[in-house]
Amino acid sequence: MSHKIKIGIIGSGGIAGSHARAYLKMDDVEIVAVSDIIPGKAKEFIEKSGIESAKPFDSHKELLKLDLDGVSICTPNFSHHEISVDSLNDGKHVLVEKPMSVTLDQSIEMVQASKKNDRLLSVGFQPRYDPNMKVVKDLVQSGTLGDVYYVQTGGGRRRGIPGGTFINKKLAGAGSMADIGCYSLDLALNTLGYPKPLTVSAYTSNLFGTNPKYFGQADKFEVEDFGVALVRLEGGKVLNFKISWAMHMDSLGPTIFLGTDAGLKLTPAGSGPWSGVWDGGIGSISLFHDVNEQHAETNIPVKSHNIDIFYEKVHDFVVAIKEDKPAPIPGEQILYNQAIVDGVLRSAAQGREVEIKLPE
Repeated sequence: MSHKIKIGIIGSGGIAGSHARAYLKMDDVEIVAVSDIIPGKAKEFIEKSGIESAKPFDSHKELLKLDLDGVSICTPNFSHHEISVDSLNDGKHVLVEKPMSVTLDQSIEMVQASKKNDRLLSVGFQPRYDPNMKVVKDLVQSGTLGDVYYVQTGGGRRRGIPGGTFINKKLAGAGSMADIGCYSLDLALNTLGYPKPLTVSAYTSNLFGTNPKYFGQADKFEVEDFGVALVRLEGGKVLNFKISWAMHMDSLGPTIFLGTDAGLKLTPAGSGPWSGVWDGGIGSISLFHDVNEQHAETNIPVKSHNIDIFYEKVHDFVVAIKEDKPAPIPGEQILYNQAIVDGVLRSAAQGREVEIKLPE
């Protein structure tokens, strides 16, 4: 494919600006159109972003009538499903922001539409492009840890509850689980090679989001701000997953991988009340192993880098379109994330362990 890749951006909120800036750095990409359901907002975004040649639309369906190679979907969670399926059915490749969708059934339909139309469905998990995330995955996949049987992941903000669509059940689907928990799940599952989740036993609460002492929009808060789950994975592995938007604690602990030959401990980068989760980089990597029958701990240097991981995510999507490659972060994988979040919510509501059932 030698022509310029023609891209449409659907949704013109804050994250859309990051997509636009990434595409504008690529000489082989043209942003053809932008849509937003709020009249005039797409035009305003186009002017502000310096892409005056792009056409504004108030409907994604009108945008999809254009000759486009792919679209970036930057809308609230609840609309990811409909817009992705419409785009895939119209023959467009899709890069959709996380979380993939609101429900598991919606994610399944998105993957099915991708396969039916032979179009890419890639999901926006840019932390994968941090070189240190790759170091961790390569280390685990190399067999250094032996057989990994237990993983603990997740994180917590001392104070960090977002507002707007994030706290509305209909619009977001879930709270902290979908917003920041999905990053922790991708870190763990991607490192392990995405084993299939089998069962979930979980607890969730909203004790901070519904308390006006801690959150100014408490009367509008409809989702969970804390969750913890034990997830059984295929291959005899177990995942301890925990996440929190607010808490009286500095940390919910590091991410750890326990193997039969060694263990690995990771801490997230950053500091302050909004840090402590895996939507950024890695702060430290420690390998626990035995040397000459003695306990040893090796600190693996964290790579300093200037890589724009968001740009890499978008660029990889463009390369996949041009070179007819598989989706960089395929929906088939992120479907497992959605299945776990769905299982957490079902288990917490029922007060018992639940099965995860996925189509072949």
